[in-house]
This record gives sequence, structure tokens and C-alpha cells, in this order.
Amino acid sequence: MGRLFGTDGVRGVANKELTAELAFKLGYAGATVLTKELSHTPKILVGKDTRLSGDMLECALEAGICSTGAQVIKLGVIPTPAVAYLVRKYGADAGVVISASHNSFEYNGIKFFNSQGYKLSDEVEEKIEEIILDGKESGIEFPTHEGVGSCTNGENAANDYIEYLSSAIGCSLDGLKLLVDCSNGANSKIAPLAFEKLGAKVECISCEPDGININAGCGSTHIDKLAKKVADDACYDIGIAFDGDADRMLAVDEKGVRLTGDEIMLIVGKYMKENGKLKNNSIAATVMSNLGFFIGAKKLGINAVQTAVGDRYVLEEMLKSNYVLGGEESGHIICLDYNSTGDGLLSALLLLEVMQKTKKPLSELRKIMTVLPQVLVNARVKNENKPQLTQNEQIVKEIAALEAQLEGEGRVLIRPSGTEPVVRVMLEGSDKAWLTEKAKALASLIEGLLG
Repeated sequence: MGRLFGTDGVRGVANKELTAELAFKLGYAGATVLTKELSHTPKILVGKDTRLSGDMLECALEAGICSTGAQVIKLGVIPTPAVAYLVRKYGADAGVVISASHNSFEYNGIKFFNSQGYKLSDEVEEKIEEIILDGKESGIEFPTHEGVGSCTNGENAANDYIEYLSSAIGCSLDGLKLLVDCSNGANSKIAPLAFEKLGAKVECISCEPDGININAGCGSTHIDKLAKKVADDACYDIGIAFDGDADRMLAVDEKGVRLTGDEIMLIVGKYMKENGKLKNNSIAATVMSNLGFFIGAKKLGINAVQTAVGDRYVLEEMLKSNYVLGGEESGHIICLDYNSTGDGLLSALLLLEVMQKTKKPLSELRKIMTVLPQVLVNARVKNENKPQLTQNEQIVKEIAALEAQLEGEGRVLIRPSGTEPVVRVMLEGSDKAWLTEKAKALASLIEGLLG
């Protein structure tokens, strides 16, 4: 994790940690680094989610980009994965998204994509940080006269994205009835249009963004509302939930029972394997994936490869080993056959394709995996204390004691968040009540020592 960049861009409370001044500097420094070697006028796409602070940060960011002489194409409110795709379609030199993903509205973030639609490497992010924090490029002159950049609107961006994803599956969605929770975020208009274009009957909830209701008790991080409506109404084939910037997707089956990202990956992976589309017969997943995922994959003859937590590490492994499917338990799923980053709408379409082609309900498809009890508790700590986590003797001793009690039939995983001042404490095993008690106790210990 860098000095400004976390695991998913630069993020913080808007107008406090992520200021307009910092957004301008990120625009200037990002454009400078990403377009330094170009002989033509650079073209950079900018998209955002529905947060109130998006307009403020967008203006500042675009001013920074234009100050380098680059041209900005404004995509407006659009999913993060759409920007990754459109960078390639439009032949742009970079893309930027203003979003704090699943976080509440007061947070915002800025993340970059390169000309291939991939998130930046640590090395490139460090170069951007050096310009902002160390003044490394302070001698560069700003262009004047006709050299100053300008902005234009990408009028067809949403339609181009919908058109592309609609061609990603080999069937219509005729006959399927969907309940879709768009988290009052970037997919609020786009997802319903895409599903309806393919023939599905769509009902939406949390599709009325007002700037402050993004992720507020809805979407993939608050799926209970969706699950209850599906269970109570008993008329939907599936419930689908996105997060604020729509790079994640989770689902509930026709009975209103929640599926994890692991289950979705395994259902899609099995179908791809059966149809000769699962390259190297492998799926990349993080260490946070449920043990049931790895057991289920083994039974299906699929190689499940573990990576560090974070979609960038999943993608790294996929590119290195030539895999096409990977992702996280949280519903951040990457399919490189179609996009270069996690894409919630694409994930939903791939899952719907399996349902449509197999003519099986989701409650039956999910039987290929048994989810083992997993308890996750957040311990609030100071960011500067996170490095002490693996060095504190009391914490290390307590983790070792818990692992001994699990006797190889479960695990303890402690992970500092890259975007929030918390440490995530995860215990997995067979007895949920015991796991909950021990996870809370361990989180309390960590807060007491490092909070």
C-alpha cells in the first residue's frame, strides 16, 4: 500500500481527506505519468458514481488533467467496469473513476485505468505519488495557448457498454423475472436497461440516487432487504444486488437465500469448464474465500488458486497463469474473456446464462458448494498502528491458540483493510456460535492494543 494509494485507488472522506486540491493534483500527476511517452494529444476518460461529492471532485480532477494538455471525455455516472471497457473501445490512453465503491456516501475515491483497461501497478502509482508528495516533476511547465486540454461528453458511453455486454452471453433472458437492487449507485439506469434488452422482466429497488443514499442499507453490502422481498413475494427467479460503482454483484436464489461470490464463481466456473471455456481448468480466488469453495472446486476437478486479498492480486495471478475466471467472496468477479476488471453486470449475465441454458433454478445450481460457517468482525485501529499487527506478541499468541483449537478444521485470518481504519478478523470452522464469540474477543483485543 502506497502513501496515497490504497488497495483500490486514493480514498477518503470527501472534502476532508480527499480534497478538490488533491483531486487536481491526481489529475495532473496521473495524466503526466500515464501519457508521458505519447507523441499525440492524450485522451482520458472520466466516469463517476452517484455521490454528492462526485461533481466537486470531477471538476477538480478534470482541471488537473486538462492542465497537462490532455483531452477529457466525460462519461458521467457510469459503472467502474464500463470505464475499463470503454478505454479500450475508444482507444483512450487512460481512464479515471471517481467512486468509493461500497463505502457510504461521505467517502469518495479516485482510481485509474491504463490504456488496456487495467488498474495501475504499484510502480506506476508510486510515480504518481512522487509527483504529488515529492515534487519530482515540479520543473515541467504547464502548456498554454492551444496546448491547454479541454472536455467533451461521451454521449453514447452507457449504450456502448450495454451493447457490448448484451453480446457476452449466448441466449436471451426471456421468461426470467428479476428483482434488481442497484444500491442507488452507478448501475441504477444501466442494469435495468441491459436486462430488459435481453428479454427479462425486471423490477428494481434502490434505483433512485439522490447523492447521499448510495449503499445506504441496500445493495450487495446490505442484501437483507432484497432477500426478504424475494422470499416474501415468491415470484422472482433471482434477486441481484450491485454495489455503488457496480464492480461487485451478489445474488439471492428464488427462495430469497443469499449466495456468496464464491458460490457464483463456482457455478459459472463449472459451466465454463463443461463448455471448454475455463482456461487451464482454474479459478483464482483470495485467501478470504470460504473453505467450502476450495472443497467444491476440488470435487468438480477445478484447480482453485489462492491469492492475497484484493482484486489486483487476483488479476495479477490470472494474467500470469493465463486464467480467465477469478474473484472474491464479496462478489468482485473478473472474467477476462470480456473485461479487464471486476464487472457486476457481466457477472450477473453470466450467472443468468447458466440458469437459462441449464433450465435449473439457482437453489439447485448452488448445491455444488457447501458454505462453511465464516465470521467476520471489524476491529477499529489507527492506520499507523496496522504494521504492528503481526509483531504484537499478545495478538500473535492469541491467534496461535485459536488455530490450535480449530485443529486443522478451520482457520483464522487477520487482514488490515486497505481502504478503512479497520483490521478484518475472520474465523472459519464448523461451530458458528463459537466462531462468533472468539472473533469478537480477538477483535476486541486488537482494538485495545492498536486502536
